[in-house]
Amino acid sequence: MNAEAISLTEKEVKPVVDLLNDYLANYHIHYQKLRGCHWNIKGQNFFTLHVKFEELYTNAQLTIDEIAERVLTLGKPPHSRFADYISESKIQEINTIGMQDLAMVDAILDDMAKLIELEREILEVSDSASDDGTNDMVNRFMQFKEKNTWMLRSFAGKK
Repeated sequence: MNAEAISLTEKEVKPVVDLLNDYLANYHIHYQKLRGCHWNIKGQNFFTLHVKFEELYTNAQLTIDEIAERVLTLGKPPHSRFADYISESKIQEINTIGMQDLAMVDAILDDMAKLIELEREILEVSDSASDDGTNDMVNRFMQFKEKNTWMLRSFAGKK
């Protein structure tokens, strides 16, 4: 399949695809961080955060699949190597073993801020390319993160 099959030009969608592959890389690192937080959470917030991190990583896993499928829909292959994810991602790996619960929340909030920043960039580029499918998908993902940012910030007692 190529972009022309869905009434988009390859030239128009190339910047969209490039950003989606960057987004995919960032999401994979974020996903693994969520898994680490879920596995390694300890302390009085265990029950609350264990469940929340599972909800977030389950959502991230579904999001990753949708991003990759969108890249394929636009006629290009999605990145699929961890070496690429690590080298391209703005989100950095962390060691969650022994990490304090609120430090985990802060790490996830930092990831979400970076993902939202990237999502806003994708929205601009996909709008310029008249790529409403990507725009709608990314907007939905951003709304989920915006709501969860508010919830996690409230949980952590932040303004």
